[in-house]
Amino acid sequence: MSEIQQLRHYINGRFIEGADHHGVSNPANGQMLAHSPQASAQQVAQAISAARAAQHDWAARPAIERGGFLRSIAALVRQQVDVLAHTITAEQGKTLALAKVEVGFTADYLDYMAEWARRIEGEVISSDRAGEQIFLLRKPLGVVAGILPWNFPFFLIARKMAPALLTGNTIVIKPSEETPINCHLFSQLVAQSGLPAGVFNVLYGRGQTGADMAGSADVDMISFTGSVATGARIAAAAAPHITKLNLELGGKAPAIVLADADLDLAARAIHASRIINTGQVCNCAERVYVERKVADAFIDKVASAMAATRYGDPLAVPDIDMGPLINRQALDRVQAKVAQAVQEGAQLITGGQVADLGSGFHFQPTVLAGCHGQMDVMLQEIFGPVLPIQVVDSLEEAIALANDSAYGLTSSLYTRDLAKAMQAMRELDFGETYINRENFEAMQGFHAGVRQSGIGGADGKHGLYEYTHSHVVYLQA
Repeated sequence: MSEIQQLRHYINGRFIEGADHHGVSNPANGQMLAHSPQASAQQVAQAISAARAAQHDWAARPAIERGGFLRSIAALVRQQVDVLAHTITAEQGKTLALAKVEVGFTADYLDYMAEWARRIEGEVISSDRAGEQIFLLRKPLGVVAGILPWNFPFFLIARKMAPALLTGNTIVIKPSEETPINCHLFSQLVAQSGLPAGVFNVLYGRGQTGADMAGSADVDMISFTGSVATGARIAAAAAPHITKLNLELGGKAPAIVLADADLDLAARAIHASRIINTGQVCNCAERVYVERKVADAFIDKVASAMAATRYGDPLAVPDIDMGPLINRQALDRVQAKVAQAVQEGAQLITGGQVADLGSGFHFQPTVLAGCHGQMDVMLQEIFGPVLPIQVVDSLEEAIALANDSAYGLTSSLYTRDLAKAMQAMRELDFGETYINRENFEAMQGFHAGVRQSGIGGADGKHGLYEYTHSHVVYLQA
């Protein structure tokens, strides 16, 4: 990516010039990559209007035909894996290996959702009246606004687009201002696929673009992934129109390690769940509760793994485990959280400092022991390669501490005891629980949280139906 790209909005099947550009740079080395425009209120209205105009005819097509377009886009994605992965790594900072996984998973996700074309089902319900039949139909909502974060920017286009389009909706996507280039490339693939104009639209910009989309009376659903604070602002903007919301917000995932656990497995999985994407994942293991009997042994193992983590510029250093944080603000936030934890009594086992690699926003993989439940690092998202650990005396104590959180997205447990695993399944109050494995969801599952982690969810049958409304028909013969 030696040339600085000039990005353009994609509205009604055409690439449209924008204004008020801002720079997009590589977080690993500061290299300028692109100039991205700020969508005007008029362009937001134009994109939503184009989606509205296209929606009726799009919904009238058979679902199998709509799915065919998703398959075509998936095939085009697979032809561009290397270019797409290098772009994601350059603008977001994840390792090239992880970027390739993201691109491949995106293509698979498009195909997976296309497979539901023959599986969208309603219901036939018995009536109390003679000669009457009750039908429950599933219908598209209309126009969807998809507002994306920067941590898995390519996959999240498909996570919102694929179920929306398959069920007959049209969509307007706004990528994060930190990572718009991959979305520009995705738009080019959409244009090559022959998807009808107006079905898929892209607007670039900072927060005001998302606010304009969320506040539009012509949007029927807002699907947002990002912070709790931004989600609350989107909900407030949508409230006057009672717009349907699908919000995946923050997470503070607890990992519980019991005395009977396979400690090598636990240390390996928790390490992987903490450093993936430099800890910038909502379902990463964000806090650990380890039983006292094995605490020292577990801390030694996970600290050794964290200390051995290879990091740097993902496009300059081969075979590394993690890259930089997304920007200066993220680096400063992570550094401040570690310093505060140490001041509050946490023991710094390894890491804890900004990594001086000459350029970029790199932070050392860090383990903090001796933490307690009132520390900020145990309560609020870190979103960086920092693992705080608290010692507990029982599963019951660990579950109580895990549930005592504003967040409720993911959790994990390490044990060889089936009864304890079943107890955790009953008592952990989270949208997802991973037992004896790393934190990473499947496309056929349902990725959803409780409390401040969000409203609604994604993936699988239940994620698909998020993009529909029910229509009940009482037919009296």
